[in-house]
Amino acid sequence: MPLDPAIDAVTARIIERSAETRSLYLDRMRKAVSDGPTRAHLSCGNQAHAYAGAGQDQSGLATTRAPNIGIITAYNDMLSAHQPFEGFPAQIKQAARTRGGTAQVAGGVPAMCDGVTQGQPGMELSLFSRDVIALAAGVGLSHNCFDSAMYLGVCDKIVPGLIIAAATFGHIPAVFVPAGPMTSGLPNDEKSKVRQKFATGEIGREELMKAEMASYHGPGTCTFYGTANTNQMLMEFMGLHLPGASFVNPNTPLRDALTVAATERALEITALGNDFRPAGEVLDEKAFVNGMVGLMATGGSTNLVLHLPAMARAAGVLLEPADFADISAAVPLMARVYPNGLADVNHFHAAGGLGYMIGELLDAGLLHDDTVTIAGDGLSRYRQEPRLEGSRVVWTDGAGKSLNDKILRPASDPFGKTGGLAELTGNLGTGIMKVSA
Repeated sequence: MPLDPAIDAVTARIIERSAETRSLYLDRMRKAVSDGPTRAHLSCGNQAHAYAGAGQDQSGLATTRAPNIGIITAYNDMLSAHQPFEGFPAQIKQAARTRGGTAQVAGGVPAMCDGVTQGQPGMELSLFSRDVIALAAGVGLSHNCFDSAMYLGVCDKIVPGLIIAAATFGHIPAVFVPAGPMTSGLPNDEKSKVRQKFATGEIGREELMKAEMASYHGPGTCTFYGTANTNQMLMEFMGLHLPGASFVNPNTPLRDALTVAATERALEITALGNDFRPAGEVLDEKAFVNGMVGLMATGGSTNLVLHLPAMARAAGVLLEPADFADISAAVPLMARVYPNGLADVNHFHAAGGLGYMIGELLDAGLLHDDTVTIAGDGLSRYRQEPRLEGSRVVWTDGAGKSLNDKILRPASDPFGKTGGLAELTGNLGTGIMKVSA
């Protein structure tokens, strides 16, 4: 299918607008790549410091040219979305070791939750945390010991901060590894009724908290389609997740197998192999356009209008509000997920999820297929969905249709003819409205 003229026009003007900054960025990345794997330039003393705590991996790090993965983790155990990451580094290290490579935790980054801090003074730190995360990740990667990086993060400011770091260190590959959403709990409409009863004094605080905890009840991302889950969608549309990885629940065999598969891919796409895919080449103008298309088609978070330009700028790509508005006008709204409907992301995933949506948008000419992704050349790979075959992941064709048209609809018969956002301009300034809500 030929590319839609509106998507083509927006892409062309982003490329033109970004010509100088993108060229300077790519020159910088190519210079870093041409220097070869950075570990080779460390002195013997530098390397000894870097490998002293590596245990059984010491010898491999010191004496072989096998790839070494740097892990940047947003783990903490007071936020449900990041708690599952506790065991990921050990799992990644073992998977790398089994396949002749190594992995080290390069550093940790803070992860805060707006759901905890809203209405509290801590919320004033929320946006600033994005740039702290980018800096913290950069500090970890600045040791220059790594042939690729795996980023463990989910929520609102964490993924944007990690993307800024991945772009800054764009001469090495970046694989983003999700933790997945918690299983579905008390539906939002039922929780709302309990809150109303509490507000009118019909029930007490104990019953209120029982309902709240039945809604947010276990490890994983909150199941509504807010900024955290919009981030996960973006990573898939932009080719930084493995296909179908975004919305697989934590602590399941498939989730574990996907983490192992992500490790394998991080080893395969380094400059030491034959399939080098540095992050700077993945994060190009077309990838950001694909991300904006996904944002509109899913009715995603308005916060990404704030974050995507910052993420893109780190890769030399310049986005403007009009780009979002024009893409929104060309892209149909294909999903109804809370707060735009009653379904949660688990229901969306079960209905066909991102694989179905990407396939539909590709067939409608609304996505760039000719992008570099960590999974392979072209976004078509992301039509597929992961399945377990024994303990390993295989990718198969999805159902090819929506399994619940109250949640997910084809591009030819959408919930709305235009996407999730609209730009507002007037004598007070410029703003964004979430029309999908």
